[in-house]
Amino acid sequence: MSTADAYPHPGFRTGIATVCLSGTLEDKLNAASAAGFGGVEIFENDLIAAPLSPAEIRDRCAELGLSVDLYQPFRDFESTDEEVFAENLRRAEHKLELTRRLGADTMLVCSSTSESAPPDDELVAEQLRTLAERASAHGVRIAYEALAWGRHVNTCEHSWRIVRQADHPALGVCLDSFHILSRGGSPEEIRAIPSEKLFFLQLADAPVLNMDVLQWSRHHRLFPGQGSFDLENFLAHALEAGYSGPLSLEVFNDVFRQAEPRHSAVDGMRSLIALRERSRPPRTPTTVHREPDDGAPAQAAELNGHAFVEIAVDETSGPVIAETLGYLGFHRGGRHRHFPGELWRQGDAVVLLNETGGHSGRGEPSAAAISALGLNSTEPRRSTKRAAKLLAPVLARSSGVTTPDAIAAPDGTSVLFCSTGSTGSTWLDEFETTDGLRTNGIGLSGIDHVGLTQPFDHFDEAALFYRAVLGLEPEPTTELAAPFGLIRSRAVIDPKSSVRIALSVAVLRRGEQWSPGVAAPQHVAFTSGDAIASAQAMRERGAPLLRIPENYYEDLAARLPLEAEFLEAVRANSVLYDRDEHGEYLHFYTEILGSRVFFEVVQRLDGYAGYGSCNAPVRMAAHRGQRIDGADGRRVR
Repeated sequence: MSTADAYPHPGFRTGIATVCLSGTLEDKLNAASAAGFGGVEIFENDLIAAPLSPAEIRDRCAELGLSVDLYQPFRDFESTDEEVFAENLRRAEHKLELTRRLGADTMLVCSSTSESAPPDDELVAEQLRTLAERASAHGVRIAYEALAWGRHVNTCEHSWRIVRQADHPALGVCLDSFHILSRGGSPEEIRAIPSEKLFFLQLADAPVLNMDVLQWSRHHRLFPGQGSFDLENFLAHALEAGYSGPLSLEVFNDVFRQAEPRHSAVDGMRSLIALRERSRPPRTPTTVHREPDDGAPAQAAELNGHAFVEIAVDETSGPVIAETLGYLGFHRGGRHRHFPGELWRQGDAVVLLNETGGHSGRGEPSAAAISALGLNSTEPRRSTKRAAKLLAPVLARSSGVTTPDAIAAPDGTSVLFCSTGSTGSTWLDEFETTDGLRTNGIGLSGIDHVGLTQPFDHFDEAALFYRAVLGLEPEPTTELAAPFGLIRSRAVIDPKSSVRIALSVAVLRRGEQWSPGVAAPQHVAFTSGDAIASAQAMRERGAPLLRIPENYYEDLAARLPLEAEFLEAVRANSVLYDRDEHGEYLHFYTEILGSRVFFEVVQRLDGYAGYGSCNAPVRMAAHRGQRIDGADGRRVR
């Protein structure tokens, strides 16, 4: 039985290459079906290792509601050596018969990388025509693909020129976005190819990397929307040219090939739905047949800032965080009517402490973790419906704010959509409010951003989730050399910069902790109109602010021509500083509260849009110093 009922049909044909997923072939087929894919590309290595016969694989796919759209790859077919070419034809006969038994109607043939590959288009066309004639006898088509590292044929335009010269009805081209875009090819080339010769389309994104294209392809491809390629334009050109086959993913990625396959398959399906939504061609030729987009998600609703951040705390970390919020100028604004939780507020900055229990991720005492993000939405129900269409789990929360408009992010954090309307009841009505709900405190006015460390396997998935589901735009990925290894960061932000979520991940998996470091840190950054004044006031109140070493300020004075009075003010209050071509950024931190959560206060001047990433290693080292102090018996919060 097909599991297409598990997710809404996206309204177009979808496929995924088994090479995208981890596990055995059976694991991969089950995952593809569970995610709602309509078809699969069977990769040769997966079939060779499978205990099922080709006919049994075909039947299993039919049971799962999957079509077998392609068998691949057949490599190094063309040759200038007659004996080698004869052997290649013998190999091809076996694979064509195999393709037929799988129930696929298309076999992919890659352009040759062999030393014996002909530099003669006429000879290549003749040999491919011979192969197409053999394929036709098996009821199979040949999709010819130009590998970006092909010996002679390495562009889409070149592969089409050869296919056109061969002139056989069973021979067409395979369009692969990576092979075309990685070489700087223009998708406009696709429109020169007749629709009946567009046999197959494979989609993959990738980050921009300066490296050998083969290694780039084999290890760093991503699902659409996770990298830097303009796949929207690529797909729009393919659709306008008349391509009407499945939109199929072919992604080689070391992380995906070790991640849980059902999780990756859902991420891949989400990427296709979002890509198809963004890739409407400017016009539709009347000769092109398209399936209706009945399952297309509604446009993302407008977001208007952070409504609140919820922190799950336990009996140890709860009082510490509540005390710290008081030192930062927050006031207890109310208790929840139905569950043990408190609302703390200063201006428009709201923190909810959910007392049903925190978790450190390492079973440590004094646990605390950011458990939910509340985002103001102009249409919360529309936001939730869109999320469901894009395969995000919709939550029925049993504790905390109980708005029905809640979904789960890939790392397990709840995302709640809160109404920005002025009429009717709101989530605030769930709290028995007390005096001081909207006090000015000591200078904090709202939430600037939230920082979330992602699980190793799901960093790229998280960026796609927030982009596709919430309509946030990913900012460029940055990397920094931190005290404990390389850290990769990428923020997602709405067009008005009212919602910012900073995602980060340790690039390499970590083993046992050799020091009392901070595992998977999380933080909430509050906005201040005067960071230095806020830091001074908070320190006078007794706030546990993080101490920054003198070496940082000596280096700051050397790097930048800052006024002596200003430099002394930031040094005295452990405020860090950054600037870019637009403006300036002042920020400071609390110590770690519990096992992983801390607060930041930021001041943006004159359009500064970053996050002070150059200062992150200093902050990390200082937090580690705090933990070591705790190991020596001094205070650790």
